[in-house]
Amino acid sequence: MEDSGRKWDRCVSDSAVKTVLGLGVGALFSLLFFKRRSWPVAFGAGAGLGMAFSNCRHDFRSPNLLHGHMVKDE
Repeated sequence: MEDSGRKWDRCVSDSAVKTVLGLGVGALFSLLFFKRRSWPVAFGAGAGLGMAFSNCRHDFRSPNLLHGHMVKDE
């Protein structure tokens, strides 16, 4: 149960960060290249949310994935 809570926390924070960054990049492109159109902002937010959804789905579908370091035998 504790592991599931950590996964949800990671998903929510990852979704927030990627969506806000996508909005920012979309707004920047809208201002610089697309004459203040709104579609680059929506596209950026959607791309960020899509990447976050993909990361969350991967995180929940691989429950036995261990994050660690490789140790070389000397």
